[in-house]
Amino acid sequence: MIKPHLLHQSYQKTNHTFFSLHRPYFHGGRGDIGTNKIRTLSTLPLLWPAHAKKRERLKRLVLPPPLAQASPSSSATTKDIDHVIDDTNENKDIGVVNVKAVVKVKLTKAGFFSSLSLDRGIDDLTDLLGKSILLELVSSHLHDSEGGMEKETIKAYAHKAGGDEKSVMYESNFEVANDFGEIGAVLVENEHHTEMFLETITLHGFPEGPVHFDCASWVHSKFDNTTKRIFFTNKCYLPSETPSGLRRLRGEELSNLRGNGEGTRKSFERVYDYDIYNDIGDPDKSLDLQRPPLGGKERPYPRRCRTGRPHCEADRWSENRNNGKKFYVPRDECFSEVKELTFSTKALHAVLLILVPSLGRIIKDKDLEFPFFHDIDSLFSVGLDLAPQPDDATEHGFLGAIMPRLVKSIAAGDRQHVLRFETPETMNRDRFFWFRDEEFARQTVAGLNPLSISLVKEWPLRSNLDPGKYGPQESAITSEIINKEIGGILTVEKAIEEKKLFILDYHDILLPYVSKVRKLKGKTLYGSRTLFFLTPEGTLRPLAIELTRPPMDGKKQWKQVFTPSWHSTSVWLWRIAKAHVLAHDSGYHQLINHWLRTHCVTEPYVIATNRQLSIMHPIYKLLHPHFRYTLEINALAREALINADGTIESSFAPGKYAMEISSAVYHHDWRFDMESLPADLIRRGIAIKDPFEPHGLRLTIKDYPFANDGLLLWDIIKLWVTDYVNHYYPNSSVVEHDEELQAWWKEIITVGHGDKKDEPWWPILNTPKDLIGILSTIIWVTSGHHAAVNFGQYTYGGYFPNRPTIARTKMPSEDPSEEEWKEFLKKPERALLKCFPSQLQATRVMAVLDILSTHSPDEEYIGEKMEPSWGEDPVIRDAFEMFKARLKKLEVLIDERNENTKLKNRNGAGIVPYELLKPFSKPGVTGKGVPCSISI
Repeated sequence: MIKPHLLHQSYQKTNHTFFSLHRPYFHGGRGDIGTNKIRTLSTLPLLWPAHAKKRERLKRLVLPPPLAQASPSSSATTKDIDHVIDDTNENKDIGVVNVKAVVKVKLTKAGFFSSLSLDRGIDDLTDLLGKSILLELVSSHLHDSEGGMEKETIKAYAHKAGGDEKSVMYESNFEVANDFGEIGAVLVENEHHTEMFLETITLHGFPEGPVHFDCASWVHSKFDNTTKRIFFTNKCYLPSETPSGLRRLRGEELSNLRGNGEGTRKSFERVYDYDIYNDIGDPDKSLDLQRPPLGGKERPYPRRCRTGRPHCEADRWSENRNNGKKFYVPRDECFSEVKELTFSTKALHAVLLILVPSLGRIIKDKDLEFPFFHDIDSLFSVGLDLAPQPDDATEHGFLGAIMPRLVKSIAAGDRQHVLRFETPETMNRDRFFWFRDEEFARQTVAGLNPLSISLVKEWPLRSNLDPGKYGPQESAITSEIINKEIGGILTVEKAIEEKKLFILDYHDILLPYVSKVRKLKGKTLYGSRTLFFLTPEGTLRPLAIELTRPPMDGKKQWKQVFTPSWHSTSVWLWRIAKAHVLAHDSGYHQLINHWLRTHCVTEPYVIATNRQLSIMHPIYKLLHPHFRYTLEINALAREALINADGTIESSFAPGKYAMEISSAVYHHDWRFDMESLPADLIRRGIAIKDPFEPHGLRLTIKDYPFANDGLLLWDIIKLWVTDYVNHYYPNSSVVEHDEELQAWWKEIITVGHGDKKDEPWWPILNTPKDLIGILSTIIWVTSGHHAAVNFGQYTYGGYFPNRPTIARTKMPSEDPSEEEWKEFLKKPERALLKCFPSQLQATRVMAVLDILSTHSPDEEYIGEKMEPSWGEDPVIRDAFEMFKARLKKLEVLIDERNENTKLKNRNGAGIVPYELLKPFSKPGVTGKGVPCSISI
């Protein structure tokens, strides 16, 4: 092996040795690097006595090479570097190539440039001495003459060579023999005491041009873990095509990521493993916060990322919640600092840990309802005065600094901190939009939850629940009721035959939990069915709502049907019944169509992809952008949203049984083969296979914006995936013999979704067509599906009477006393206000929805960013450019369609056109399309 030079300068025999050092990084001067505003040591000689022992120590230092002596303020281009190296190489032995490695490290608050500790001083000295990062070049080839042994790596330390306000550059020099072979990987050891974020490594000097490594990864300190990080070049290899010199490292890196399944995970680690959801409750804090674990035969559920924390003392089945500390996620899954500042724990925890207690001091009674409708409206005009905040270092205080939309600072008068919500666009256009039946129906296909409505296929309606427990199975919605509401246009039988009747059916899902939920303070529940009729104009009209209470407390089953009416009493009963249905729909949207069907089921895909697919694998590179931040946001949800007494439990209809309902739906209804958009539409009866129709489907509701726009996006995704897969897998044999790919799919089924591993509907993975279907489904769920159910949350839910998350009182007509009925007849609007969420529940949910609906400035959108390796493959590069072009055409099409909608009153009221490709976001934040991943 050719050793790198240890000394690059000659030393005179004087009493002192002088050598110039590159400009070090000093605290507080980050913004002035590369300018003359600060004085550094780069122009000062360092005095080193020529004492024998210290001279010996000097010989062990790796000193900066002459090429790096330029001031950091002079930025050399890649061409400049290669030109200098080419000139140098002309004068060298033809068997050796001089190679310069340029390492780019991002300046971060969490990295080694942030600390003022003793370790920071030691790290500065490490930089000063030129031993910051140890690099080892790895050949892609084995020795030809030594029995196929791996070639010894070429090592050199990298030293600081400049930087700017965003990053620091390090450089090192290597002498690489011509017979060393192509560089396939670099081993990196961080010599600092704290982690660093490594952006790129570029090797200059090879005749073929620079060799690039896009790292984008945190590198732990060697003092935390002695294992060196492995970074491969920007090339894709199937396992069978892996260069011989990289095969061992490919397997070793996957082994490092899998871990050994033991011990408590540490924050700097990158270990991906599985566990059940046993950290939702907090029994050590209070037995009232004890919750059953999800995952296993009794309560099937997808798996989460393992943290390895000890179990609770009060409940050996529950994992300790880490005393309020941040939950572990593999280091590279954490939010970027941009995302951290605009969302993440800062904003959400501010709502849950600061804002809610502050509201609690103002709203003394947590069950206090809004006395009048204008009090609800005042949340958007007047706002609520907040208690003074302890941290008032900024102009708006801590809350105002991270939630400027919500928390206003008023200089004049006594109102220093005010919680005042932005008026949702829906309410801006029409204050009473939520009151209208047309809008109630429109939002089932064009609102926040367009994935629940389904076709009525059988009549009469019947329950599948045990009549011995839950009462008679027959629905109270009769043919006579529907015929009366249709008004003689069609009979029920004819309407079903012509696919004109649709339903929101939460009857069998919720009825088993009614008696449990009703024992909770301030909550009630029903099983519900809501029927809609597809009018000749192509819009939906609500026909009837059925609410059911099972036998309980010695009373028989109660059920009643409510229909639209203008009768002074019936009209208010209809409005209250709608509030109950909307609370059911809000809960199902948040728990099932949002949390379960996107966030929760995707976590095993993320874990398996990192455990079984090498970063060099083409399928890893295809999927990776779609998994960005998913584990972090899911961990945050377990911390503060779906946890015991969290936002979901305290402010949504099912209360403490919310996650159990989620488990029941996963067990009975979730199927991977039904999660693609076409399969989902067919399953719900919204689409019928028809080879002569666009997308091969004929929609039963023609004006269904989610389906109309979603199918266009689905086709574009599938075309891109088809081009990609067929390039790497020209035939079935390649798919079948890809051991990493087969292990990935097997682990998703048998471990990540192990509670459903024996289901017959799991797709097999034998052909390129199988793989295209699997990948298209995963990408759709993480992009289009998630965008549809997430980014309109504040637009539709910000004015909570439109999307109440909880119904707190039973129907006035359910076994009322004479006094209760008289009170209802006297003030029916008060009954509706009492049914709505309390003041505390409403403001808490509205603040959370505002954050969840926010686009981060560093959001990555589908089709926006090309993976580095794709640019090196002309076939994939062209396919990706075609993918981008199709997305752009789709965006233009939807823009035009939405412009027409404003004029044509699309699908009913048409208050806010549904925009799949440009989800609603905060004012001033421009959406660029559908985000790639489940990042919020």
